[in-house]
Amino acid sequence: MIIVDNCLISNDIISEKFCCDLSKCKGICCVLGDAGAPLTEEEVNILDNIFHLIKPFMTSKGIKAINEIGTFDIDTDGEYVTPLVDNKECAYVVFDSKNIAQCAIEKAYIAGAINYRKPISCHLYPIRITKQHTYEAVNYHRWNVCKDAVLNGMKLKVALLDFLKEPLEMKYGKKWFEQLKDIQKNYK
Repeated sequence: MIIVDNCLISNDIISEKFCCDLSKCKGICCVLGDAGAPLTEEEVNILDNIFHLIKPFMTSKGIKAINEIGTFDIDTDGEYVTPLVDNKECAYVVFDSKNIAQCAIEKAYIAGAINYRKPISCHLYPIRITKQHTYEAVNYHRWNVCKDAVLNGMKLKVALLDFLKEPLEMKYGKKWFEQLKDIQKNYK
């Protein structure tokens, strides 16, 4: 394990290769699972305040789910998550012409309708963060639906850490990221 500031980081974060290949997985991580994407309390408030701006980018099924459940849900562990459509895809998912799952929140962001990109847990995936008493555990979540991303990362020689540079810097800052990069350079 690696320690940077108040984070306990799995060695996998600096040693594994990973690069999403949406042409193969079709964004299935936004469709499968036992709950929606984890949300922070701050993100719950953001989604409540900007839902009316995201709504034009959503599917009718997603809008219906949010009208019934709300802009967020609470999972079996009592944590905030995005709501699901029929216990399947995230309510904020839209599908493109190739049936690839995309995020309506991110589409609204790209269109300039909002200044919030998407939940940090989505942006960081396959990294999952667990808050402990005095630190955060930063772990690589291995899931068989991402096997093509692992193969693609190996083929392109893209480290998981580098693939997730932008969201890691958003979450922890550039200095934190650079400290982890320095550790990665010396990692055997």
